Amino acid sequence: MSEPVLSVRDLVVKASLDGSTRTLIDSVSLDLGKAEILGLVGESGSGKSLLCRSLVRLLPSSLLSIESGSIRLEGRELTEISDAEMLEVRGGEIGMIFQNPTSHLDPVMRIGDQIAEGIRYHQGLKAREARAAATEILAQVGFPDPIRQYDGYPHEFSGGMRQRAMIGVALSCNPKILIADEPTTALDVTIQAQILRLLIDIRDKRGLSIILITHDLGIVAQTCDRIAVMRSGRLLEQGAKKTVLSRPENPYTIELINSHPSLPDDVAITQPESAKSDRSVKPLLEIDDLHVRFKVGGGLFKGSDAKTVSAVSGVSLKVMPGETIGIVGESGSGKSTLARAVLGLTPISSGHVTFDGVDLTQQKNSGLARLRRETAMVFQDPFNALNPRLTIGQTLAEVLKVHGKVAGTDIPARIGELLDLVGLEREFADRKPRSMSGGQCQRAGIARALAVDPKLIIADECVAALDVTIQAQIVDLFRELTRRMNLTLLFIAHDLAIVRNLCERTVVMYRGEIVEEGRSQEIFSRPKHPYTAALIAAIPDIDPDRPLYDIRDAAPAEPTQSAKRMR
Repeated sequence: MSEPVLSVRDLVVKASLDGSTRTLIDSVSLDLGKAEILGLVGESGSGKSLLCRSLVRLLPSSLLSIESGSIRLEGRELTEISDAEMLEVRGGEIGMIFQNPTSHLDPVMRIGDQIAEGIRYHQGLKAREARAAATEILAQVGFPDPIRQYDGYPHEFSGGMRQRAMIGVALSCNPKILIADEPTTALDVTIQAQILRLLIDIRDKRGLSIILITHDLGIVAQTCDRIAVMRSGRLLEQGAKKTVLSRPENPYTIELINSHPSLPDDVAITQPESAKSDRSVKPLLEIDDLHVRFKVGGGLFKGSDAKTVSAVSGVSLKVMPGETIGIVGESGSGKSTLARAVLGLTPISSGHVTFDGVDLTQQKNSGLARLRRETAMVFQDPFNALNPRLTIGQTLAEVLKVHGKVAGTDIPARIGELLDLVGLEREFADRKPRSMSGGQCQRAGIARALAVDPKLIIADECVAALDVTIQAQIVDLFRELTRRMNLTLLFIAHDLAIVRNLCERTVVMYRGEIVEEGRSQEIFSRPKHPYTAALIAAIPDIDPDRPLYDIRDAAPAEPTQSAKRMR
């Protein structure tokens, strides 16, 4: 590598707490070359984001400080310059984009103005010139109508477009280095591929150096030039991506690679036929021609224009007892709306939902009461899904008391059994969510779902926010629970590799409809619908020789029959 743009040597960051100090970044050294993309990988809490915040002296607390070490930007020592000089470096020479653009974009400020603000501050342009430059950046980051969309607000755009706007804000200052902190974690695989392709294109056009923070080795395999692996504030291993992925030296790197949910070979997994295919067995859940429509737009008065949007359009599906079904598709495809309609949480416009022989549309009150006694849901965000004021034991006890399936004197013992089932020590009964990791909170959420002794569990994107090693643990837990307890599982996800590894059957949704369904092995090895093929092609693969998926090479999905009728 030629002379590095950024050189970090023996960087140490410590926290001062209650008279003692704790080392958070421990003697980290790395280099970033010009026009290079460096993948910084590791689990949550490994120090990836803190290291990058240290580079621009933007530590999240006054209790944290850089104790020693060197940070040199093109030979300039950043640890020694004044705060005023550091303001010029932030944005002007080192830009940052974040995981959640919604929390970092001003909700009451137009997208274009947020980009123009950085241009005016760092480049000294006047309003008219700054607007023209911001419009050009919107075009560069993929806004199809930048002149019109300049005046849009963040809430008017999808998650992928908001992330593009966030990248535009970072580029507005024309930096030399771009730090991208988990920029695609919450995005669908196709949108994720578009954002990664955008970063590569920007690197190629501008000669930009990029630090890409992620916990997904599949992303770095297809995007980055070099990889640096962090754990507990230390840099364990770094090198060219092919070297690290093919010949990893550190046991933790090997664990990360083994945990990645890559798609197996076509013949690698053959799921046996089971009694679930026996025609004498009745479906546990049957959905027939289900429609869910919402009114959008319009005003307070009658006659004002309002449109009807079909979130779920004519879905029919049979779920057999003990079956594990994955429901996949991009955000907005209707997956979560379908789940909420099945549980009676979203009104059904037409169609039927039958649970264990009871039609919920005809016997609504008694049917829903039974449904909620025998079904449970596991949510995407493990922290927000738990009451922060209650201990895990109190949360489980509350569910057990409400459902009344366990005598009051037996509740403590049942709490212990539930914690055993999900692999948590019994001491977790006395802990609150804030003192637990994301994976531990998600296990507690699964324990809460099991507390109702359900026949059916709906897991809605329940591993999307977790690290890849924790994802693997939760998937293994679901596999073990369904086997031991004969649970029926509806697993909603946009990560197709996980669905392929866990689910016997896969259902693909697109714009509110099921466009393809069948045994997972068949769907993933021989997809029939172009949309399914595009989803599978967009999955980040840990093979560094496989090119990044490009949406421009994909065949457009054919509209379904009902979509044609709606036109």
